[in-house]
Formats: sequence, structure tokens, C-alpha cells
Amino acid sequence: MKDSVYVWVVITTLALVTVTIMSVMNLPFNWIFYCTVLGQALIVIMVYKVLTDNYKTDKTFKDFYEDNPIGNRVN
Repeated sequence: MKDSVYVWVVITTLALVTVTIMSVMNLPFNWIFYCTVLGQALIVIMVYKVLTDNYKTDKTFKDFYEDNPIGNRVN
């Protein structure tokens, strides 16, 4: 994935962590509500950006996990 996709993931994560912190600090409900709506919109944008990213790989399902390919195991 390109670096721009990671930026959207970080922004969305920080926005939703902020909502959690705001709710614990008992801030007014309307602030929390609007930040939650913003967070949901950011999730939609983030998912769109990740799914439309021009990412290519030569890995297949036969490779299993990328960090531990089945075909390359040494016993």
C-alpha cells in the first residue's frame, strides 16, 4: 500500500480514540455525537481508499502467511 493510505488509517484511528477519550472525560454529548459522526465518515473514506489502492503482489493463497510461507519451510 502507498503511504497515503496509511495516513487515512492513522487519521481515522486518532479520531476514534479521541471520541473514546472525550466520552470518558464527560464532555458534552453534542461534541461526542458530532465527533462520532465524523469518525464514521472517516471510516467510509478510509475503507474506500484502502480498497481502491493500486496494490500489486505476487503472493497467492498457496503462500499462506507472508511472514511464514508454507512452501519455504525448513524442517
